[in-house]
Amino acid sequence: MKVLVVGASGLVGQHVVGRLRARGHGVTSVARTARDGVDHTLDATTAAEPEFRALLAGHDGVVFAAGADDREVPRGPAYPVFHRGNVAPVVRLLTAAREEGLSRAVVLGSYYTHFHRLHPEWRLTERHPYIRSRVEQARQGRAAAGPDLPVAVLELPFVFGRAGDRLPNWSGPLDKWVRSRSPLLAPPGGSAATTAAHVAEVAVDALERASGEDIPVAAENLTWPDMIGRIATAAGHPREVRRLPGAVVRVALRVTGLVHRLTGRQSGIDPAHAGALLLRELFVTPSGPRSVVDAVAETFPRD
Repeated sequence: MKVLVVGASGLVGQHVVGRLRARGHGVTSVARTARDGVDHTLDATTAAEPEFRALLAGHDGVVFAAGADDREVPRGPAYPVFHRGNVAPVVRLLTAAREEGLSRAVVLGSYYTHFHRLHPEWRLTERHPYIRSRVEQARQGRAAAGPDLPVAVLELPFVFGRAGDRLPNWSGPLDKWVRSRSPLLAPPGGSAATTAAHVAEVAVDALERASGEDIPVAAENLTWPDMIGRIATAAGHPREVRRLPGAVVRVALRVTGLVHRLTGRQSGIDPAHAGALLLRELFVTPSGPRSVVDAVAETFPRD
């Protein structure tokens, strides 16, 4: 195959490019900023459909590995910001892919869409602009692709790993925390986790099969104390992780929400309802026996 990868300079994007080449496929890499190994520079959030068509010509498949992060706290209302980053570019890209006759596509999404399907009673799209954008990304993207272009949506949890100088966007504050002398505190609940290399394997497999499925991706399920403890150990600062009562977390989140309202900002994950989400065990059935241990060590290397 010949595959266009949008967001190819990011952590997962670089792994997808490497996995495609290892499997013998041709790759055209696209990123917002020029870097070694990037074939074309293009900002997917502003690129028009004709620009995407020009890049997609002659390709069999496309991977969208870009988008807005759930940590963004833009000025309210937040949903237009997440729509502009996650929904609109995918619609334009997959419309162009359909018109160019591509036969397969992969969109890297979020595992929140998995939980939205399983638990509609959680009202995730009503409460959280970021999650709404991910659900609409999949729905509107597939509508734009049409029936002859299958679109696999990879539903990603926490992703550990490294690609050159690229690390997970969320890792910086955690890295500083575990290396400091501050106590390590963790609330109830937990999350699925995976590695950038695992995501790349699943993405390339989905392309090769021309899958149009929703694919939750997980290597391990970790409680928050377990995850923070592993990170501290990997960084060379192992110590006890103390339990933080869920009620304390809820109060802190409410205070955060109040600050956002007073400053005219709105989070992609609404703090007013984040406790009901983040204090759960957001676990996903792992796809085979895997471990994130080595990838945690790559993400948080020893001093």
